[in-house]
Amino acid sequence: MLRRHLLAGAGTALGASALGLPALGQGTQGAARVLKFIPQADLAVLDPIVTTAYVTRHHGYMVWDTLYGFDGDYQPQPQMVEGHTVEDDGRRVTMRLREGLRFHNNEPVRARDAVASIRRWAARDALGQALMSVTEELSAPDDRTIRFVLRRPFPLLFEALGKPSTPVCFIMPESLASQDPNTPLRGDLIGSGPFRYAANERVPGARVVYTRFEGYQPRAEGTPSWTAGPKRVHIDRVEWHVMPDPATASGALQNGEMDWWEQPTGDLQPVLRRNRNVVLEIPDPTGLMAIARFNHLHPPFNNPAIRRALLGAVNQADYMTAVIGTDRSLWREGVGFFPPGTPLASDVGLDALTSARDMDKVKRDLAAAGYNGERVTLIAASDFPSLNALAQVGNDMLRRAGMNVDYVSTDWGTVVQRRASREPAERGGWNMFFTFWAGVDMFNPGVHQSLRGHGQQAWFGWPSIPRLEELRQTWFEAPDLAAQQAVARQIQQVAFQEVPYLPLGQYFQATAYRRGLTGVLKGLPLFWNVQRS
Repeated sequence: MLRRHLLAGAGTALGASALGLPALGQGTQGAARVLKFIPQADLAVLDPIVTTAYVTRHHGYMVWDTLYGFDGDYQPQPQMVEGHTVEDDGRRVTMRLREGLRFHNNEPVRARDAVASIRRWAARDALGQALMSVTEELSAPDDRTIRFVLRRPFPLLFEALGKPSTPVCFIMPESLASQDPNTPLRGDLIGSGPFRYAANERVPGARVVYTRFEGYQPRAEGTPSWTAGPKRVHIDRVEWHVMPDPATASGALQNGEMDWWEQPTGDLQPVLRRNRNVVLEIPDPTGLMAIARFNHLHPPFNNPAIRRALLGAVNQADYMTAVIGTDRSLWREGVGFFPPGTPLASDVGLDALTSARDMDKVKRDLAAAGYNGERVTLIAASDFPSLNALAQVGNDMLRRAGMNVDYVSTDWGTVVQRRASREPAERGGWNMFFTFWAGVDMFNPGVHQSLRGHGQQAWFGWPSIPRLEELRQTWFEAPDLAAQQAVARQIQQVAFQEVPYLPLGQYFQATAYRRGLTGVLKGLPLFWNVQRS
């Protein structure tokens, strides 16, 4: 931490040339129309359907558009569609695309493109799978009409098509959307959104570039709010500059070489707050939910008793302090499987996390569960500060519990790729990794990917917990909020028994940008509506 503060001070004093960065305003023609952004991590995967990585989702919102968007009240609003009708007691839903929508190759967006995109997305998305399970017909009667015929009403249909939780239902050309949903996209990334991806300017590990798509038509009405409303672009070029070292990122932002830092680390936020040219704000009031994910396919974490024993080792305050600092207003402990303060949160089973910590008991519980020194391969993202902090605390926790840890420190892109492997750790697989989800992605069982239990079809880790799946279906059929809350309590009770992952707490991540930027939207790093004052 001391090194970071020293470097932050040095970064403030040094010029752009000392940091090896091009200065934004030094003789660069059109600099006011270029925005330089520091993302949370490098863009390792370009296909937003095959991964849940947030950096890929943010890339997705640059390149593609959605049929519906989410506003600041978490309500779906028409985006690419001009409207819809609901008939036959909710079993027949017809959507009409707006006129003039075009892909980046200037081909029109047709309903059959949307149908193919919905099908590919639904194969990977928890809520999409639930939607398709009740869909009798999904068709494109003409170029602007999308039709759902449902076996029974699905009240979350518009939420499913518009939610920002990963994977998002982005609309792609049929040529892309017809590809295997389990394999990354091949060919040019032809988008439908407000920016083009500049593949020829990509520098892996260093830079991603987007340019404004002149043929994009924003909605004519409404006010921009989260991913809903008109997407009016005021920037010609957006450059993502990958800076794993927080001190370098802090110095670049303060000096004006960078315009926006997505996730400033907790120890450097006080430095940024003292700079009158920098704005810090919390973009997402639902916070970020940190987790340690087990691989359920291989020893030792294919044993639920071993997973359960580790609940007693978790000190959520340790994890949260490592990530965001000692300011208690920025994090919460005593966090279960749903975000605190949301309708489905409860205290069921929380004593497993809030009772007095006793590492000797954890060791005894592990031994009784059958742990016999099997190696635990923990893959950690060293270039992703918040995840690196989680992994370091987790490594210490596992070692103090007496586990044999193989700590593999690598970059986030490698973690994203390796976590997809179902092989044992000795053949390139893994046993544990750390990540976080936005609270909105854990609001309910419909979107909560890491709380699924459908085996090989589940999110990375592949838990097989049939009772969770049964309760999830019961939640979909619950007639009102009270009934949904009752089911959610049962889900949390089962989760504390089966432990699909370890809940590590909730924190609120600030974003930081230069005061000269206006129109920065809440929710996600979105680049429409942003302009310089």
